[in-house]
Amino acid sequence: FCRISPACSKPKYRGSLHCLKVIAKEEGFGGLYKGCSALLCRDCSSSAIYFLTYSALCEWLTPAGRNKPGFLVVLLSGGFAGVLAWGLATPMDVIKSRMQTDESDQHKYKGLVHCARESVRKEGAKVLFKGLGLNCIRAFPVNMVVFVTYEAVLRLTDHYTNKK
Repeated sequence: FCRISPACSKPKYRGSLHCLKVIAKEEGFGGLYKGCSALLCRDCSSSAIYFLTYSALCEWLTPAGRNKPGFLVVLLSGGFAGVLAWGLATPMDVIKSRMQTDESDQHKYKGLVHCARESVRKEGAKVLFKGLGLNCIRAFPVNMVVFVTYEAVLRLTDHYTNKK
């Protein structure tokens, strides 16, 4: 991403490596890990929901007597799992992004909880759901494809494993 100074329209960074170098110089090694706590909270909880939802929906939608979900079941289960996971992940994603874009010379946020409190205090609870609609619109088709690919790889490895 690129931060643009309000004083001019010139980007602060000239690329990924330049960004890395500038952040390390201005903020030290720790500057490269801003937002890490929010990222961990986001990914741990949403990943758990993601896989549990997929598994539960596949099991629920698969007809009795079949041991593997069909193509349509995989598509729907994957899509809904992605949407639900992003529904849970979006608030922490907002906090993570705010922490990461906090300029080193400003230090508006002291940490995850402070960032969340200040954001909600200034903009209301709805701030935590910025981008939720777009995340969900994107998540459904992307995760349909992810789980169709996942199931295809499982079936392919089963096929080759059982041949030997």
